[in-house]
Amino acid sequence: MKQTASTKIFEESNYYLEVYLDPFNKRIRVDDYRGNLKILLEKTEALISQHQVEKLIIKGRTEDFLFFFEKGLQPEAVVDRYFLGSNAYFFSKFYTLERKKNDHWITEDGMVQSIYQLSSSVEKTSPPKEYELKKADENCADKLSALYLKVFQIYPTPLHDPEYVKKTMKEGTIYYVFFHEGEIVSAASAEINYFYKNAELTDCATISEHRKYGLMKIILREIERELKSKGIFCAYSIARSLSFGMNAVLFQLDYNYRGRFMNNCYIYDKLEDMNMWVKNLANC
Repeated sequence: MKQTASTKIFEESNYYLEVYLDPFNKRIRVDDYRGNLKILLEKTEALISQHQVEKLIIKGRTEDFLFFFEKGLQPEAVVDRYFLGSNAYFFSKFYTLERKKNDHWITEDGMVQSIYQLSSSVEKTSPPKEYELKKADENCADKLSALYLKVFQIYPTPLHDPEYVKKTMKEGTIYYVFFHEGEIVSAASAEINYFYKNAELTDCATISEHRKYGLMKIILREIERELKSKGIFCAYSIARSLSFGMNAVLFQLDYNYRGRFMNNCYIYDKLEDMNMWVKNLANC
């Protein structure tokens, strides 16, 4: 049975630490922090030992770059303007040899290079009239979960569970979907951080036989429009490094490659690397 991820906050007189505990993916992610860096990093290391974590990710601020570098963490990706206009550097540290090994890195490097050879212009096409674009609500949860179950054998969050989908909606995640003959055949979401004014475009899935109509590009454009209407201009997306199609979609929608997370999460059918793509919506 999949263990449930959770966000924990640790706060004392000289530090604040917001941590995402992710037992399924055997990792801990520090989403926010302030105060004494040395003490909060010691607290994080204690959590790593307690939870037998294989990977740590910290969303670091520009002014703390050298501190984390000195402490043995390495930057894997950057998101422009993540913290209310200031860049976030995603630092990582590995705790097992197996988690640090990688057989696909050179192949993935080549794929990013080949994507940058593509035409950056993308034609705005319309799918056949049988396809209907909608913003999803809680009534769509069962069909959304069915889509994710069909597309992904393994997924890093429990989207196969309709109750989890409803929970994310209540917490502010927005979903846009395409219906075809009463079923959801393509979907994506945006997890919005209203405090720091950024959003992660995620949970992108299209059933294979419906991929020829460019449904995902249309969905992501619609999500971007809603984000801009909410004053959210920092948009980023993390795509499977071995998925040429999804990385190409982001490139052609004017996202910029900003790094790669090694052995980041269990998705599709195994532990995979993930590419970071970032877009400033204020420029479009």
